[in-house]
Amino acid sequence: MLTALVIDASPAARQQVTGLLELAGWGVHEAGDAEDARWLSETISMDLVVTAATVTGAADGPALLAELRAAGSTARFLVVTPDPTDEVRAAAAAAGALACLAAPFDARLLLDLVRNRSTTATAEPLHLVDVEDLEDADLDAELMDRLQVMYDDALPTRLSAIARGVRSGDPRAVATAAQALAGPSGQLGHPEVADVCRAIAADARRGIVAHGRLAELSGLTRPARRRDDVDRRRQLAFAADATAGQADLAGMLHAVDAATGRMMARRRDLAA
Repeated sequence: MLTALVIDASPAARQQVTGLLELAGWGVHEAGDAEDARWLSETISMDLVVTAATVTGAADGPALLAELRAAGSTARFLVVTPDPTDEVRAAAAAAGALACLAAPFDARLLLDLVRNRSTTATAEPLHLVDVEDLEDADLDAELMDRLQVMYDDALPTRLSAIARGVRSGDPRAVATAAQALAGPSGQLGHPEVADVCRAIAADARRGIVAHGRLAELSGLTRPARRRDDVDRRRQLAFAADATAGQADLAGMLHAVDAATGRMMARRRDLAA
């Protein structure tokens, strides 16, 4: 299993990246500051490090990446920031980052960047991957479908984590599990699930478990029902196409019968 380190002071921001990587099968560790990031990088061999542009305990994210590289890290690096200025991009490239992504980012961008690229590092400054070129050239048309299947498959585990936290009376566990589901839900086209999860997490941080929200989440997160809805729409579309085709065929046969009748009548007239 490939291993990633996600560095950000914001738990919600870390969960957005962590949730997507976990869906894709990565093992993920999180660090809220440079001290934890250094310790984890020294302890575990990482294949990927994703950092915010600003990191507590370091000059900035790119500076921390350069420090990790100097300490022997062979991971691929990514920088995520809400404001990817030319200065930040240049610093990211100088630190050996593969790309500097604008937050919030499209789920496909992150996964396509890390999916089919070597984890072999280089000490030389890199030319950052151009995100616009990536969207045009590299994105797999089926990637979002695969992500959705992985999301649906992971739902029982994520919902069970929330339920375990509720049963054990552990608000922190509830908040963590709900936030972990909120990130990928929002990025994979389920904003209503993301909103409810964020509300559950916010309530849990205040020591509140709102069972009404849990019931709402249960009603929203039914992958089988979502798949049934898709299948039903496809079946209706096919039936509509078939009906239209049958109507066209019936019309054509009617026209042929009419033409044949006219030809037979003309022949009878000529014979008479």
